[in-house]
Amino acid sequence: MKILYFAWLRSRIGLGEEELSPPREIATVGQLVDWLKTRSPAHAEAFAQSALIRAAVNQDYAGLDQAVAANDEVAFFPPVTGG
Repeated sequence: MKILYFAWLRSRIGLGEEELSPPREIATVGQLVDWLKTRSPAHAEAFAQSALIRAAVNQDYAGLDQAVAANDEVAFFPPVTGG
């Protein structure tokens, strides 16, 4: 699974992207977020306020209940505003 981090998530984690193999029981974006929090103190800090984070699966906006699979691309970013 390819995980992409944008904006302050990227800064806090120290990575723009990772190739990961989450455990098989990780089936949704929400479960993925919970698992990512356990990867390092930096991940835990970045996802501490997960209500402020948006996700996309394969470049489509996704909610926490969106299914994820091993070959997906999952992106995490702060809310986007326009002007």
